Amino acid sequence: MNKSMLGIIDATTHNDAMQELTWKRSIAAVPFGGRYRLIDFVLSNMVNSEIQSVAIFPRYQYRSLMDHLGSGKQWDLDRKRDGLFFFPSADGDVDGNTGSFQHFKENQDFFLRSNQKYVVIANSFTVSNMNYKLMLERHLNNRCDITHVLHGEDSMDIYILEKDLLVELFTNYERTGYRSIMDVVEDVNSGYKVCNYEFTSYAAVINSVESYYKHSLELLNPTIWQQVFKKNHPIFTKVKDEPPTSYSKDAYVKNCMIANGAIIEGHVENSVIFRGVKIGKGTVIKNSIVMQKGIIGMNCVLDSVVLDKDVRVEDGTILTGKSSSPYLVRKGTVQGALMNS
Repeated sequence: MNKSMLGIIDATTHNDAMQELTWKRSIAAVPFGGRYRLIDFVLSNMVNSEIQSVAIFPRYQYRSLMDHLGSGKQWDLDRKRDGLFFFPSADGDVDGNTGSFQHFKENQDFFLRSNQKYVVIANSFTVSNMNYKLMLERHLNNRCDITHVLHGEDSMDIYILEKDLLVELFTNYERTGYRSIMDVVEDVNSGYKVCNYEFTSYAAVINSVESYYKHSLELLNPTIWQQVFKKNHPIFTKVKDEPPTSYSKDAYVKNCMIANGAIIEGHVENSVIFRGVKIGKGTVIKNSIVMQKGIIGMNCVLDSVVLDKDVRVEDGTILTGKSSSPYLVRKGTVQGALMNS
């Protein structure tokens, strides 16, 4: 039996609650976990599930996403046959739900040329480590038309179905009124057998700055970390050749995730520090996230803060937020001591 799967990643979502992190990038390209982007998790899940052809459907601000993924080499998707494909929306006005039939129909030839029998459709902003092969087995054993993946009672916006059925659905969407795969699943009178698959391991939907902050710090919990980063199902990302992190003799680090290329001279606790970050002497950082190439000067205090990429914090600056409402600094900006009042 042909059990081959085609991977579809919907990267069209725009969420106002993520605006401070997405004003220059798509949600799929938001940095996460010290060295990853959000799309790395679903893309790695597909590769680990032996999916060799993945199509990404972006909509907004996708330049950084394409730069991150490149040819797909880090995911073993730089292939002569199959591989990694990008299909941006032609008019930028596709349906907002995961799996827009309009967007798929614009690229119908791709689906017709694909040899895979089944399709996995997923969003680009859920952090998890899952095996789609297990879901396909359940889908086949229960003779489902569509399998809908849930986490508890919440939809994970992940669907499995035959490619021919998907082509039929998006070809006829104007006549049926179904704008997305979600519309079909939610219609109890659709005539299709929809089966639910409950995913019971860790999963985090990143759909706001608050959820980004919360789930980033959850990775510091060893139990959660082990559910996300598995040796037999690794999460792949773009490789950058940087030296190991350097710690000065006065540095203090406790319960942190720190990527390579950083220089730590201060006190860092319960925080996620990305690649190439520099933290000066006398600085105290707690419960915070500092993204790539952030520079924090000397004698600063940061608590419950999210610093986007390339942020510079001048000497003596104090930045504090709350666990329910972190203080966020936009990409490439400068925070100085005189700004605090």
